[in-house]
Amino acid sequence: MKNTPFTEKHIALGAKMAEFAGYNMPISYTGINDEHASVRNNVGIFDVSHMGEFMLKGEHALDLIQRVTSNDASKLTAGKAQYSCFPNEEGGIVDDLIVYCIEENKVYMLVVNASNIEKDWNWVNRYNVNNVEMHNISDRTCLLAIQGPNATKLLQPLTDMDIMNLKYYTFSKGKFAGIDNVVVSATGYTGAGGVEIYFENSDGAADIIWDKMMELGIKPIGLAARDTLRLEMGFCLYGNDIDDTTSPLEGGLGWITKFTKEFTAKAILEKQKLDGIKRKLVGFEMVDRGIPRHDYIIKDATGDIIGKVTSGTQAPSLGKAIGLGYVAIAHAALDSEIFIDIRNSLVKAKVVKAPFA
Repeated sequence: MKNTPFTEKHIALGAKMAEFAGYNMPISYTGINDEHASVRNNVGIFDVSHMGEFMLKGEHALDLIQRVTSNDASKLTAGKAQYSCFPNEEGGIVDDLIVYCIEENKVYMLVVNASNIEKDWNWVNRYNVNNVEMHNISDRTCLLAIQGPNATKLLQPLTDMDIMNLKYYTFSKGKFAGIDNVVVSATGYTGAGGVEIYFENSDGAADIIWDKMMELGIKPIGLAARDTLRLEMGFCLYGNDIDDTTSPLEGGLGWITKFTKEFTAKAILEKQKLDGIKRKLVGFEMVDRGIPRHDYIIKDATGDIIGKVTSGTQAPSLGKAIGLGYVAIAHAALDSEIFIDIRNSLVKAKVVKAPFA
């Protein structure tokens, strides 16, 4: 297992550790519900340094990004970011990612999922016919997500960057907590507000910034609460809700699939849009008592299989069980009655609109 620059900090704080995407990561500290509430109501810090970062540079960098991603990166100007995905040649999803425009038409950063770093690197390289300069900076890049309604207010005194007024999916680069060249991005995976900060782990930067966060009283949060927070917002988790076999249109990501440019599998996805999808990722809440789990079967009232749960939990903020899952399109309308097969019992649920929170 790999460690992040903060692994020993987590262990010293008594975190419950486990393997995730090949890394030794904190799963929880004081418990999911407590950590979840801290982020929703105040502020918390996540170590997400296991994520992958690629730098693409040169006159053909944008062309390459346009070729391999579904969204239209030509809309980005310096200081703006964009959620996107890599469609594969069959119309599935290689990965979802965030594209950061560092310098318009010349320098971009791609942030990808930890479990897909090598896969994504090889995928982008496969289409790099114009020899775009590429650097995999994942191993030397720290990423901390400080999330919650009070995050930017607490962090503002640490920098001259105006992070309190950063608009969603924009970022600044400057000095933070005395460390140069820190990227502060108004992004995150919780729906609770806050920022993510990227910086190179040199000259003790990781220790300096982490210790400053602890001095401010920011509560460390594990990956278990990160999952419940993202699920309450209806955010997809790669490997659960989207993967190589699910199309962006099926996964509710038509809004990041732009047919105004050429990209991998464009023709397949255009046809899918024209013909209509046969299944759809929907949000649902439990009507009867029961907690849906990944891979539980979804059935109709007669017991016929109509889909499968991809993510599910007892939502700490809501006091009820919720989930995401693919269902046949005939059962995807809001308020449709569906049944989750939990230990051979059909437990009633209904389709609802995400986000849940």
